[in-house]
Amino acid sequence: MAKEKIRLGGMALPNGVLVHGPHAWACAIRHDDGRIEVASARKRLQAARIQNPVLRGPARLAEALLLLPQIKAKLPSARLPMESPRTVASMLGAAVFVRGLRESGLRPVARELLTAIASVAPAVLALRSGELAAYHGAEHISIGSYEHGKRATREHERCGGHLVGPLVATSAIGNVLAGLAPERMRRHAQAAAQLGALAAATELFGWMTRHPSHPLAQALAKPGHELQHRFSTAEPSAEQLEVAEAALKACLALEHEAAA
Repeated sequence: MAKEKIRLGGMALPNGVLVHGPHAWACAIRHDDGRIEVASARKRLQAARIQNPVLRGPARLAEALLLLPQIKAKLPSARLPMESPRTVASMLGAAVFVRGLRESGLRPVARELLTAIASVAPAVLALRSGELAAYHGAEHISIGSYEHGKRATREHERCGGHLVGPLVATSAIGNVLAGLAPERMRRHAQAAAQLGALAAATELFGWMTRHPSHPLAQALAKPGHELQHRFSTAEPSAEQLEVAEAALKACLALEHEAAA
């Protein structure tokens, strides 16, 4: 019987690749002198252990955020996407745009739909960088090749970009419902709506990966497919693939230790 593959995720950096599994993570970067540096460690928060569907999505987000300071501590030369001035500027621009929408006279559904789209725009713009898009492609190829046992393409069915469709839909619905709350309770209702939208989007994303041929799953995945194809991934070089493979190898080594 074939050994079950470890479920992996990842993140592209402007100068490397992060690969993470249920228990561990590994990050590989290439220095300007051509040298590859790798760091790995066990995860401090393991969201895979959380079974509550309401908490599962927020826990996965918290898990990813907790990895970032670990990566910087072990790999000071790692460049994170959000360190880019372009990304910071796009986040500030999105915040101003959203505030303007909140004060506009648009209908609630249209306003909340545009707000949800604007909230994911900074991440999309960050991935348009040439090096980052190529490392994103390398991440997908290395993980996909491991999972499928053959050379994969630069687009992956579990890419975080596929959360865009579900998150836009659930955020718009949640914020419309929060807007119906009394004025004195609206801020609390909006906070609860954001948490609920993330939880619902994560569960919907999981359902999409299990039922890829369902018409609703295909419709919700369409924005993610377009993002990967047109913006967020590019064909990596052999050197970039080498970096991704180094991260994959180190992560699998720790995962196998955890399973032993």
